[in-house]
Amino acid sequence: MSRSRKKVKKEEFEPHILVFCCNWCSYAGADLAGVSRFQYPPNIRIIRVMCSGRVDPSFVLKALKNGADGVLVSGCHIGDCHYITGNEYTQERFERLHNILIKQLGVDPKRVRLEWVSASEGKRFAEVITEFTNQIKELGPFRHYKSIEDNS
Repeated sequence: MSRSRKKVKKEEFEPHILVFCCNWCSYAGADLAGVSRFQYPPNIRIIRVMCSGRVDPSFVLKALKNGADGVLVSGCHIGDCHYITGNEYTQERFERLHNILIKQLGVDPKRVRLEWVSASEGKRFAEVITEFTNQIKELGPFRHYKSIEDNS
């Protein structure tokens, strides 16, 4: 296939991105981004959870297994969690998840990301989504479903 055709195919790729947002900060930040009409790619599907600490690593693996090209977990800033230490727990789990993804499954760690977005950061939410979408577009479609199926 010629280089120009490869380039066109990569540009046509629209990733499927799943975003887990905590109810109190990140979801409100996403809402503020929409109300303020900040532009960001429509490639995301948001799942609202009460706390980012409720996002089990198996949810991330299942999302990738079921066709998501990238997964973003977003919560309150450290020290601002409505459930005291939920986001600190998330950070610990996320670090362990990254070790599993990298060392055991061979998944590019750039496909799974953790971000802190407060309710007043609508613009930041839009920027994070845009940046993450562009990053996933560069990586291309996720094709390692088999390695996740074998290990889950």
